[in-house]
Amino acid sequence: MNSTRLSRVAEAIKQEVSDILQNEIKDPRIGFASVVGVEVSRDLRHAKVYISVLGDENTKRETLAGLDNARGFVRSEIARRIRLRYAPEIVFKLDDSIEHGAKINKLLKDLRYREGPSGEG
Repeated sequence: MNSTRLSRVAEAIKQEVSDILQNEIKDPRIGFASVVGVEVSRDLRHAKVYISVLGDENTKRETLAGLDNARGFVRSEIARRIRLRYAPEIVFKLDDSIEHGAKINKLLKDLRYREGPSGEG
């Protein structure tokens, strides 16, 4: 399958899963979660949905548990909303790249502060 079609399907899944999380799933374990990316297999039978969750480790763990519990519902909704021969098996993965980036930015900012405006320590 060509990469353009894979990208379009991944983007469609991302949009639909985002909508499902915001409007359809009422599980209290799922806090403030957002879909940051989707990877689909070449045969479109599997999709990794990367989720960013605001909160501590317990909140993240609970959110993933809620999402895993809703996986069948999400899959059936995707099958209904997107016309594909097979609805992909969904796996939710935690994406902490936003937090990681924020930590790096803070470290760089702290380093610049300690070195002073001229860059000398």
